[in-house]
Amino acid sequence: MPELPPLSTDELRRYARHLSVPGVGEQGQRKLKASSVLMIGTGGLGSPAALYLAAAGVGRIGLIDPDTVDRSNLQRQILHGESWVGKSKLESAAARLREVNPHVELELLPVRFTPENALDLVSRYEVVLDGCDNFPTRFLSNDACFLLKKPCVYGSIFRFEGQVTVFASHLGGPCYRCMLPSLPAPGSAPSCEEAGVLGVLPGVIGSLQAMETIKLLLGIGEPPLGKLLCYDALNTTFRTLRLRRDPACRLCGDTPSIHSVSNTETTASPSCEIPGTEIPAISAADLAARIAAGEDLYILDVRQPEEEIEGTIPGAHLIPLATLPQRLAEIPADRELLVHCRSGGRSGRAVKFLRESGFPRAVNVAGGINAWNALKA
Repeated sequence: MPELPPLSTDELRRYARHLSVPGVGEQGQRKLKASSVLMIGTGGLGSPAALYLAAAGVGRIGLIDPDTVDRSNLQRQILHGESWVGKSKLESAAARLREVNPHVELELLPVRFTPENALDLVSRYEVVLDGCDNFPTRFLSNDACFLLKKPCVYGSIFRFEGQVTVFASHLGGPCYRCMLPSLPAPGSAPSCEEAGVLGVLPGVIGSLQAMETIKLLLGIGEPPLGKLLCYDALNTTFRTLRLRRDPACRLCGDTPSIHSVSNTETTASPSCEIPGTEIPAISAADLAARIAAGEDLYILDVRQPEEEIEGTIPGAHLIPLATLPQRLAEIPADRELLVHCRSGGRSGRAVKFLRESGFPRAVNVAGGINAWNALKA
């Protein structure tokens, strides 16, 4: 085992409260300094987790995030501030984390986490903290960690509820596929953007992820292998659900059929569309061009009435998704239907339903009103 790096005088002062904690001490702090964590995402979950891991003195932190800061992020993504809107999330995160702890080495990775780069990226770190917001990326982080025998610290949030666990089959626990064997149907699970989330919630869940990561790095306590910790903010309750390894799991089961990070789940789109089965779509820019050209279009808005404050597309007919089955008679079956919502998820479900209900020319407006508003910005 390589010798652990020493602590400088400044580090001894900085981590003084750690040095007196049983199970940490100077030896544990040196272990943290020698450790490394890969963080997938610097958003709602990644923000608090990164802050606490940096403050704790984790020596090397890799940050994956190709996105820029949007004003709607600021309600919960506490790494970022007003002055960083429109700029790189990674640069924003790095500026804040270096202020928190200049002793930590940050590796900025402005790429999407894909089957092409997953194994290479995961192989460079001891623990992966998954702060992503879509199912294909969760499958990918799970599969890469399984194949490389790395712990994956999982977290998820939805409105007022959150979940945390550690997937590490090599340590005796189940993997993510034991809990969720395959992709949910496209659009069946609303995104954070569509469903909303109380801004404080990712702070709770991301902090718990940071705690489990530090425990793994130090080798102390009991990681929640085979246990899913569920937090209900409205009722102020924590409960634990038992997760068991599935002998029929396609990845970690007795007769696995998945041997690569490139598979049906990991190559799907963020909305869970499997390549070759995508719903027909039009871009907001193409829609704007057709409106400007004076085309007589039937545009269907499947948002809730209160969402119109976010903007509207000229001439759109508002029929909320939940009422669509009862209001099909209002929609022309012989015309092209251009369907939109806030970001494309609900409208994708609407297009699928409409095509199955005798409206073969229904088309999704990719990106929804968000993409439309971006054109006008």
